[in-house]
Amino acid sequence: MSDTREVLVDVSEGVMTITMNRPEAKNAMNKAMAEGISAAIDEFEANADIRVAVLTGNGGTFCSGMDLKGFLKGESPSVKDRGFGGISHYSPAKPLIAATEGYALAGGFELVLACDMVVASRTTKFGLPEVKRSLVAGAGGVFRLPQQIPERIAMEMVMTGDHYTAERMYECGLVNGLTDEGKALDGAKELAARIAINGPLATAASKKIMREYKSWPHDEIWARQQDIMNPVFASEDAREGATAFAEKRAPNWQGK
Repeated sequence: MSDTREVLVDVSEGVMTITMNRPEAKNAMNKAMAEGISAAIDEFEANADIRVAVLTGNGGTFCSGMDLKGFLKGESPSVKDRGFGGISHYSPAKPLIAATEGYALAGGFELVLACDMVVASRTTKFGLPEVKRSLVAGAGGVFRLPQQIPERIAMEMVMTGDHYTAERMYECGLVNGLTDEGKALDGAKELAARIAINGPLATAASKKIMREYKSWPHDEIWARQQDIMNPVFASEDAREGATAFAEKRAPNWQGK
């Protein structure tokens, strides 16, 4: 595993848990943490036995954003071609779930927006407070947020820089599930387990289509979808899925 002091990595039953580990700084993002997350994502991508990843934070908070002390020293909490936190500019082929507690603010909230699904404790506070410091949420916040919740609510969040509750984000459709305080990781792992039992080629292809279709020309949507689907339908896993259904047993996926 690619454990570092700043990032802890665990794999169990096809699910990788990536834990930001700077609790003394409310998991504020620095260069080492960004590089640790990026390395974990590399491992996630390379290992076919890992089907889903969960990103979370240690010490009762998700991530409070960029480490401003590091920023003042000229340090960038980014990775080349991967962006802030090692994931703002990059989405792995397989599903990535955020499990949030405490604060998910500024760059921390942008990490949430870069994930595919979110499970939050009811005590999580979300927000993009950059405007309060005459900064801009440049790690995806200002364009991803209005893609994921109603535009007028996203505009309010960005323009005010205020904190918003997990319940409000659940109402707006940003959060998939709510848990009691301290239980977000458990909830995310339960969701991950429901995904991990499915065909890995099919989940990756489905994610690719859902991530990309909005940028496709309207008259090319069906053709582009077909190009992504064809290898899945021709795979050994597709035959295994049909065979397992007919034989009333759990499928044995090979990822090919």
